[in-house]
Amino acid sequence: MRILFSLALLFVLACNSTSQTPVTNGDEAAGVTPNLPEYRYDPPAREGEVERMDTTTEYWKNILTDQEYHILWEDGTEPSFSSPLNDVKAAGVFACRACGLPLFSSSTKFESGTGWPSFYEPINSAYVQQDVDRRYGMERVEVSCARCGGHQGHVFPDGPDPTGLRYCINGAALNFVPEADL
Repeated sequence: MRILFSLALLFVLACNSTSQTPVTNGDEAAGVTPNLPEYRYDPPAREGEVERMDTTTEYWKNILTDQEYHILWEDGTEPSFSSPLNDVKAAGVFACRACGLPLFSSSTKFESGTGWPSFYEPINSAYVQQDVDRRYGMERVEVSCARCGGHQGHVFPDGPDPTGLRYCINGAALNFVPEADL
């Protein structure tokens, strides 16, 4: 019994990167930021080619909510099952909340049971950066936006076919852009 409890605890902690940020009033309503449009979508000029953004901390603090800033720039994690994007099943694209780079397609989204939006592959591997994360006594692969560097979540080798990967992503780090608006 103790082993099962330990395994369950490890599974939940695997998606957490740092302390969780509680959802506050300004961060609710699908993570809409007051200074941004309802969603931001800004694909690269040439498919697969990402030009890195060079911006300041002040810039990000001005356009993101406290929760979004904490997740994207301080490697935070939202509470599981708190993001409205976890339940989105419509056709469309999930883009970086900070810079609008399209990261994941709804066609690769699946229900992982973890409480965070999960995908089995990015739209283009050039759009995500992956780095080893050795915090908290475990080794994981951190996923960041290749354009702005914003922390998105982690990728694990326990996803469905065809890739066997599970990109466990913070909903507050994403925007959902419906297919009709692409």
